[in-house]
Amino acid sequence: MNRIEISVMQPAAALRAFAETWHRAEAGQAIAPRVTFGSLHELFTTITEARMDLMRCLAAHPGLAALQLAKRLDRDPLEVQTDVAALVELGLLALDDNGALSAPYDEVLIHAAIRDAA
Repeated sequence: MNRIEISVMQPAAALRAFAETWHRAEAGQAIAPRVTFGSLHELFTTITEARMDLMRCLAAHPGLAALQLAKRLDRDPLEVQTDVAALVELGLLALDDNGALSAPYDEVLIHAAIRDAA
C-alpha cells in the first residue's frame, strides 16, 4: 500500500526528523513520504474534509480534470481549483501535462501528539 504520513511537529522536532531522514537517505534506506505542519490549526486549515473528499474521489476516479472533479463532487469549480493547487503543491495529488489528476497515495496517515516528547 502506498502511503504518506502527515505529522504535526514543533520546529525542533521537525528539524530532528529532517536530519534523521537525511541520514537515512544518505545510507540508501527507503524514505516514507511525509508532510509536516507546525500546528493542528495549520493542518486542519490545509487538510480540510472537502480536500480529503477530493482525494478520495480521485483515488476512485483517476484521470479527471479539475472541472470534471468539481462536477462529480457538486462543488464550485474555482474552489476545487484552489484545493487542487494546494494539494498538488503538497504532493498529495499529481497533475500530468494533460491536466489529468490522480491521487498517488492509497492511504494518508495523520500523526498528532497530544503530549510533547520528554
